[in-house]
Amino acid sequence: MKLSPVISKNLIAVGYNPFSMILRIQLKNGMYDFFNVPESIYNGLLNAQSKSYYHKTYIKNSFRYTKI
Repeated sequence: MKLSPVISKNLIAVGYNPFSMILRIQLKNGMYDFFNVPESIYNGLLNAQSKSYYHKTYIKNSFRYTKI
């Protein structure tokens, strides 16, 4: 999965596979895959003014994830 760099306090890069609905986020403390994430959430993250806040509020505790 190709990751795109983002400007953020805690996030380094993000990527998304619309077929498997996996959102991959590279944070300063590691890389994580989030499962069954709708594309609208990914687009919201990309367009969020604060990507760290969006991740913490809408993704981190809303979707099953694993550290990779």
